[in-house]
Amino acid sequence: MDQSLPQKSNGVPPWLTTHWLLWLGLAAITLPTMIAVARQSWSTEQGAHGPIVLATGIWLIHQLRHEIAPLMKRGNLALAFVLLVPCLILYVVARITTTLELEGLGLYLCLIVAFYAYCGTAVMRLLWFPTFYFIFLFPPPDSLVATLTQPLKINISRAAVALLDACGMTIARKGVIIQVDQYDILVAAACAGLNSIISLSAIGLFYIYVRHNANWRYALLLMIAILPVAVLANFVRVVLLILITDFAGDAWAQGFLHGFAGMVMFAVALLSIFGIDRLAEPIRQRLATRDARI
Repeated sequence: MDQSLPQKSNGVPPWLTTHWLLWLGLAAITLPTMIAVARQSWSTEQGAHGPIVLATGIWLIHQLRHEIAPLMKRGNLALAFVLLVPCLILYVVARITTTLELEGLGLYLCLIVAFYAYCGTAVMRLLWFPTFYFIFLFPPPDSLVATLTQPLKINISRAAVALLDACGMTIARKGVIIQVDQYDILVAAACAGLNSIISLSAIGLFYIYVRHNANWRYALLLMIAILPVAVLANFVRVVLLILITDFAGDAWAQGFLHGFAGMVMFAVALLSIFGIDRLAEPIRQRLATRDARI
């Protein structure tokens, strides 16, 4: 039986006629969750990359639209149904318990299954990066982020104190609490930029894919560099916040300059990624030459 998708008829896309119920159902679960994600996550510093990910992800799919059309073929509907049931259960349970992180994960998995059922395996292989990239739309569990970043918080605060102490500043540290004059800086709060490791990873992966998609070995090298770059950027932010607190007071450090330090951190991270890419150009050329010989 031919499982190819119906062709466009009388100027009307087939999904508007034969698949309207599927899209109506997806809209019913997508819109409430995405509105909640936009309100609770995208409006915060750690989720500010969400609209950027959405816009750039749609742009990537649009760029590949001519390659998608000839590959579209329905997936295995029985397999899709089996996969969709647990995803919907996860979504419903998370929706009832108002657990936004699991709700976003459930929605993401449901959309992937529906995408497979409608477009098939070949299109999924072509759009593997946008599909993976869209996971950054949803917030990760706070407990998981806190657990994974706690060692980074301690090490970054230790390194920042050591650097400024060597420069002659009167400074002390107890755990993740940094003492400057009469002020206490809690790195867990003041360095909320540690959560921006996710933002930096998203933007960095997009840059790598767009610029070096053809050479996966070199792209993998740059991906590995993202984590130390993010750590360096957050170290710069902590140092800036300490200096601002010391010279201008806690009110300035928690006001406009707090956001300014975050922008500086993000700029440092992006420039570092661009710099690493530039310095590693000889490696990319050697890999390209080797692939051409093969």
